[in-house]
Amino acid sequence: MRILLDTHAFLWAIADDPRLGPISRELIDSRAEAVLLSLVSLWEIAIKHSLGRGDMPITAVQALAWTEESGFDWLPLAPGHILCLEDLPPHHRDPFDRLLIAQAISEDLTLLSADAVFSSYGAPLQAAGC
Repeated sequence: MRILLDTHAFLWAIADDPRLGPISRELIDSRAEAVLLSLVSLWEIAIKHSLGRGDMPITAVQALAWTEESGFDWLPLAPGHILCLEDLPPHHRDPFDRLLIAQAISEDLTLLSADAVFSSYGAPLQAAGC
């Protein structure tokens, strides 16, 4: 299984936050064939941090370093992801999350997230709190 981390799941993973449940932690640490972080998440981190959002405790530079230290792979944004995005139903309005969903669907990835709305898109989902 290849997993794509939602931005908050990435933040929980690198901070060893207990909100990332034991099943998700085991999946990241040992069971997943690949753990991916999207460049969309890096973009989200950079924007929210630059705007002074309190829910974004790290900078993009820190995210880059932690991604490399953790051995996570980067998922670039590709034209096929944008085409998939255009066809998504409007269940979710957050543009970053919609891009992550499109990437997960396009690349046949399991999305690791605590966002319950993601399940309405039919993409494989691992609840981050489990």
